[in-house]
Amino acid sequence: MSNSDNNLDNIRHSCAHLLAAAVMELWPDTKRTIGPAIDNGFYFDFEFKNPVTEEDFPKIEERMKQILKTWNGFEKHELTAEEAKKEYPDNAYKIELIEEFTQDGQKVTFYKSGDYWDLCAGGHTGDPQAEIKAFKLLSVAGAYWRGSEKNKMLTRIYGTVFPTQKELDDYLLMQEEAKKRDHRKLGRELDLFTFSDLVGKGLPLFTPKGAMLRELLNDFSQELRIKQGYQRVWTPHITKTELYKTSGHWDKFGDELFLVKSQETEDQLVMKPMNCPHHQQIYASRPRSYKEFPIKYMETTTIYRDEKAGELIGLSRVRAVTQDDSHTFCTLDQIKEVYQMLIQVTKEFYGALGMKFKARLSFRDPVDDKKYLGEKDQWEKAQKIILEVAKENELDYFVAEGEAAFYGPKIDFMVMDALGREWQLATPQLDFVQPKRFGLTYVDEKGSDQTPVMIHFALMGSIERFLSVYIEHTGGAFPTWLSPVQVMVIPISEKHLDYAQKVLEQLLNSNVRVEIDSRNESMQAKIRDAQMQKIPYMLVVGNREASENTVAVRSRLDGKQEVLKIEEFINQITQTIESKL
Repeated sequence: MSNSDNNLDNIRHSCAHLLAAAVMELWPDTKRTIGPAIDNGFYFDFEFKNPVTEEDFPKIEERMKQILKTWNGFEKHELTAEEAKKEYPDNAYKIELIEEFTQDGQKVTFYKSGDYWDLCAGGHTGDPQAEIKAFKLLSVAGAYWRGSEKNKMLTRIYGTVFPTQKELDDYLLMQEEAKKRDHRKLGRELDLFTFSDLVGKGLPLFTPKGAMLRELLNDFSQELRIKQGYQRVWTPHITKTELYKTSGHWDKFGDELFLVKSQETEDQLVMKPMNCPHHQQIYASRPRSYKEFPIKYMETTTIYRDEKAGELIGLSRVRAVTQDDSHTFCTLDQIKEVYQMLIQVTKEFYGALGMKFKARLSFRDPVDDKKYLGEKDQWEKAQKIILEVAKENELDYFVAEGEAAFYGPKIDFMVMDALGREWQLATPQLDFVQPKRFGLTYVDEKGSDQTPVMIHFALMGSIERFLSVYIEHTGGAFPTWLSPVQVMVIPISEKHLDYAQKVLEQLLNSNVRVEIDSRNESMQAKIRDAQMQKIPYMLVVGNREASENTVAVRSRLDGKQEVLKIEEFINQITQTIESKL
């Protein structure tokens, strides 16, 4: 993190304190909990006796401005557990935190500014009045204490703060645009996916249109990888716990696993949270030689994580995660070749979708070696190769030391959406550890057994999360090749339905996804509804079109209309689809 980013986090955390100070003055019987800085702002969780709404924000903001005039800095104080608890005589949340932080006898820190002080680990601005200038409260939401639905629901107030008013105004404009593009809103409006309480939280259901979108993206992802020699495999959705204990995932994800009990045996099973251990068992099914390398497996399949209910957000974070997953087994000397190929695949995929990306080279922390597994010389060689590949491919990259996984370095592709937000999606991940844990080997050119290197790669990462990003990136206006409905045929009146059906059949025979709007509505209403559904082309047909075997073509892009022979339009749209436009 840069110094400027760190300072902005300090300003945001300080503004969270300012929010809490105002709330405690306005509603003294409130119980405060925690208030961290987050991306683009901060939040604070409270237990209010009476509901607080966004209508209260002007009053809170005005009190914050008055309190800020009395803040000259933040004083650090250290208290014993007994002293700290006295500050919160009727606040079980703070008592819980104090007991947790002092379980080994250590003191806790409080920070004071003006008349307000609070339990806090620190991270504040040195000059509150000068730096907390442009702030705004944004929204109210419910949040379970510590993210567990077993705990009490609290009121979370979100806010943001920037060094200048212009930065705040720009951010608020972007937020308004983000609301229009919210994938949850568009998912409902475009009939792409839904959720059901009977099915369960975090378990999305995709409608025919949403399923079509998923499949088209996955087909493209698989097509690019098949060209590079990847072969499809299939693995079951449940497995014995021993598999994940061997791989290390049980220790890492044990609390997030869905457990399954067999009625036939005493085996403890789990819903798979990862595919890599399964793919390694396919590799281990017979002896391997260096002559086969690199061995490339791919599988689009759903994995399962028992995410906390309070952290589930639309498609962004779900409990059923579908990965377009790949695993490559190779030698250390083949890492460069494989990475070159994966970068090319990533460029083709995101280039076709009109999405730019940066590459974060996530390397090990040079200071703290203890948190990484594998031999240091292997790491250093692999990191050197990744750096060379990034340069040779002219990637827009930066090195992030300390961001590597414990089992190997990686490239995180940070994809930028239409609003300038960055999302970590595709990731080629080196793994020196799992192949050794499973005892995977191959025979090298000298006849000796060696351990292969494993490279994990998911082009979209999670299809659900990718869709949440892509729907918002496009605002739901998907390119023609991806649109669930590519053409809407609009008969001017009921007497033109026969000709509309003829047009539909010709388009279907050319593999164009098409529907007819046969409702008893005006032509203008049908056009408006098709535009609301963001359908790329509308074909209006009436007497003239029926007599001349033409269609009046309207594009969602400019609304202009031109008359074409049906064959002309079919040629144009099929070329557009084939070119992935």
